Amino acid sequence: MKKTVYILILSVLPLSAFSQKESADVRAGNTLYKAEKYTEAEIAYRKGLLKNPKSFEANYNLGNALFRQKKYGDALEQYTNSIALQPTDKEKLASAFHNTGNALLADKKIEESINAYKMALKSNPKDDETRYNLAYAQMMLKKQQQDKDKNKDKDKDKDKDKDQKQDQKKDQKQDQKEQPQPQQPQMSKQNAQQILDALMQDEKNTQEKAKKQPVRGSRKADKDW
Repeated sequence: MKKTVYILILSVLPLSAFSQKESADVRAGNTLYKAEKYTEAEIAYRKGLLKNPKSFEANYNLGNALFRQKKYGDALEQYTNSIALQPTDKEKLASAFHNTGNALLADKKIEESINAYKMALKSNPKDDETRYNLAYAQMMLKKQQQDKDKNKDKDKDKDKDKDQKQDQKKDQKQDQKEQPQPQQPQMSKQNAQQILDALMQDEKNTQEKAKKQPVRGSRKADKDW
């Protein structure tokens, strides 16, 4: 069954009828979808689901309409519903798993998308587009892991530089501690007493000299106003 390519490697199965038992709402949704009126198509498919919740076509096509609106989480839910409704039809299962992988990959869930593509290939091993998408997802996962490793190496280098700077600071502090510090002058009790006695003697001598000097009268400062 033919598939259309969606932005690089993402693709969804075209809305050709899986059966002739589609409801009028689903057929209307298909017409709107082909006209790229995805919001209106979504509404039509939801109307179809109200009438028949177990319709594979309504669930699956609604998923496609949501996917085109970049509502990847909602699209995934509809693809999951459609898979549960068709456990034996390999062609339908392959298409549903293929688009499940697309929704997961678009939502940056790379490992989960790889598993979905593998499930699609189990149902249809000859699907080249699914095989291509699987290879692409595996390449993206490898790149993601390489980027993580690079970031880890950068973090290690930063931590190493930080440790080296801290070690240098520790060494500098240690060197400063080991350098001889200026000695504070030490004074014994005897020296302190000698200095105190000398000061007291000087004060006594000064007072005696002051007593022997004649007392002068103070000058009065007069000011005429």
